Amino acid sequence: MKKCNRFILFVLGIIFFSCEDDTPKFRIDTSKLKQHHKSNEVIGLEIVNEKNKQIDSIVYYFDNKRIASVKGNEKVSYDLKNEKYGKKPIKALVYFSGKTEETSTSIEIVSSVEPKLLEYEIVNTYNHDIGAYTQGLEFYNGILYESTGQYGRSSIRKTDYKSGAITSKVNLENTYFGEGITIFNGKLYQLTWRENKGFIYNPETLEKEKEFTYFKKVEGWGLCNDGERIYFSDGTETVYILDPETLEQVDYIKVYTANSKIQGVNEMEWINGKIFANIYTRDAIAVIDPKTGSVEGVIDLSGLKSKVTQHRELDVLNGIAYNPTTETIFVTGKNWDVMFEIKINE
Repeated sequence: MKKCNRFILFVLGIIFFSCEDDTPKFRIDTSKLKQHHKSNEVIGLEIVNEKNKQIDSIVYYFDNKRIASVKGNEKVSYDLKNEKYGKKPIKALVYFSGKTEETSTSIEIVSSVEPKLLEYEIVNTYNHDIGAYTQGLEFYNGILYESTGQYGRSSIRKTDYKSGAITSKVNLENTYFGEGITIFNGKLYQLTWRENKGFIYNPETLEKEKEFTYFKKVEGWGLCNDGERIYFSDGTETVYILDPETLEQVDYIKVYTANSKIQGVNEMEWINGKIFANIYTRDAIAVIDPKTGSVEGVIDLSGLKSKVTQHRELDVLNGIAYNPTTETIFVTGKNWDVMFEIKINE
């Protein structure tokens, strides 16, 4: 019996020793890390070595990129200025006694810019088709182009903005829900919502010339361009940057304020080097730095909705078109019977 007890204790001792040996020995020191770090900050990375193991070296990774290799437990300083906004994984590989242990954590990078509240004045009001579920607006050669949504009611159209008259219109097939538009290099691009497909038209005739499949499985919301690249929103905080020839993704930005990400980026317009974007369900326009994703300004347009006919299908603010001739912005909403010409005042 004594031999049996000794054997059991011996086995339990092996199990206990093995379990103890397998427990983590290191972790990234999060005491000086915050949940949100601004893009102009420098973070410090160091390992907590609770079991006082002899550390040979440590390799650090930020957002899956190797950023530093140090001997022992030397502290690492890392500047966030060149990192994109969003949640970022941090990983450390700790080398000790011929072994390796991995430990990780994460932080979220936010903008260091405090948005300005921009004032506006109404310059003119114009008639707008109350049946148009507006998804995209764009001026081209003095003509206002509009994309409308809803299954069975989606269209692409040319309008006389002064009278509100539709001068040319092409309806989409009932299986497509029209979304944002942009005109680039003499071609009109239109997105669809959940169909993962877009259309390219001749803007003069509205004849459809080509269809394209999205670069990955995402929803189509808004489009704009800077004369070189196309910007594509999918209803999240991400704006994808596309090669206009291949329509493949070449880069992206994430839209952030100094406090949080801004989801629901919708219809977009390129105006004087900035992206002006409707934010879905918010009666406001965000002015976005296209290089970083920082929201630099906000235009509160909540007062406009009360100036249109109130009816059952009245929906949110959506639609931004910049008229370079007048240097004013045209805005409307889904099933609004009025389009507003506004001027932004700093």
